Amino acid sequence: MDIKKNSANIVSVVRVFVAFGAIALLFTQTTKSYILSFVLTAIAFSMDAVDGYLARKFGQASQLGAVLDIMGDRIIEAIYWIVFAVLGWLPVIFPIICVSRAFLTDGIRSVALTKGMTPFGMQTTQWGKFICASKLMKTSYAVAKVAAFMLLIIAYTPGLSECYAHCILKIAIILAWIAIIFCVVRAIPVVAESGKLFD
Repeated sequence: MDIKKNSANIVSVVRVFVAFGAIALLFTQTTKSYILSFVLTAIAFSMDAVDGYLARKFGQASQLGAVLDIMGDRIIEAIYWIVFAVLGWLPVIFPIICVSRAFLTDGIRSVALTKGMTPFGMQTTQWGKFICASKLMKTSYAVAKVAAFMLLIIAYTPGLSECYAHCILKIAIILAWIAIIFCVVRAIPVVAESGKLFD
């Protein structure tokens, strides 16, 4: 495999393993492991921007790249929601919504791929394009989600002052709710516009 020609796809795959490392560290319950988990979480989510940049810069955009990017997003997002629920940091409804939405939208998008459409290219209405593919919506969702994840890690870091932890946790929970609402809202156009795929 030509690494230079597949650099964007390689980054898409590697970031999943970086996220796995970050999550694994949360089970060791030490201050150092939580700090490292925080750093690796920041790296994993930053790599999402890097793979897109590489794909555009080196002309590596492809259906495979789009699928790997979305698949990486889904895996990383799901493992954080699931593990936070397992640790008791968030209610189980968060991973249930996240995983259910992922199966629903990605199932529909897989049909779109068989029709020659890109995952985001299946949106044909202006409102659908705005909610699913606009930079504003994608960035807002990503910021809320990543900030919630990182603040949750900080809030539960062993040794952190209880006063600081309580304040940070409140902000993290609010951001988590904002993120999960974005998650649901961004699925609506995919479902609403899916009828044309089955004509």
